[in-house]
Amino acid sequence: MRNRFLRFALFTAGVVLNAVLASPVRAQSSPPPDCAASQAAAVQCFVGNAVSTGLTQPRYGMTLAQFQDYGVAITKILQTDQTYLVLVGLSSAIADALPPRNADGTYNDAAQGAAIAQIVAAAATSGFVWPPSGTDLQDLQWFTRDLVNAMNVNQQVLQILTPGVTLRIIDSYVITATGSDGTVNWPQVNSSLSTLVDNFIASGLVHLTPALTTSQIKSFASSLAQIINNYKLATNKPSL
Repeated sequence: MRNRFLRFALFTAGVVLNAVLASPVRAQSSPPPDCAASQAAAVQCFVGNAVSTGLTQPRYGMTLAQFQDYGVAITKILQTDQTYLVLVGLSSAIADALPPRNADGTYNDAAQGAAIAQIVAAAATSGFVWPPSGTDLQDLQWFTRDLVNAMNVNQQVLQILTPGVTLRIIDSYVITATGSDGTVNWPQVNSSLSTLVDNFIASGLVHLTPALTTSQIKSFASSLAQIINNYKLATNKPSL
């Protein structure tokens, strides 16, 4: 019960905080649901009231009805264990190592947004996360983006905790395999990451589960390397 309360508190805080960060969008009218009809209806009412009182506004091009459905999707994500925890961990790593900034300090939300979408998709493909019933990959990507947006304003804390260290380790292999002309030797990167994963597992730093195999971890690591390189190209950064 306490965990469920903390998860819902996180959702509420995220909605309120992102209302401050997101650009206001005028919500379209939608017939109010019977708030006591179901848990989903209760969430739709909560979101609708939050919009009508100015606590938040629909984002990512959503209508009010779509935003209410997204609120229902969030509650379903929060009721998972592995998916919810993995997305929170990825969000902190992204906010720390892949901030929405170019090498010259100018703002680049598109680069971070693309990285978020690609990382969540790669995590789903590799079996680290999966959309719970009634949700889809887009919901997971929006949820992660909301978390990252909230964490983007807490960089000083993240710089102390350095949750993006794993992404920086992967980047070090990309840098090592990058030639003077900027071309990355991807077979070398994948081979190095494969050895890294084997060493982590052998040393006990990574524990396998019945639902998580060595090949899945290696596949995800290789995908992360590609995504990191794309992000660096988009932001003109030589390293994370």
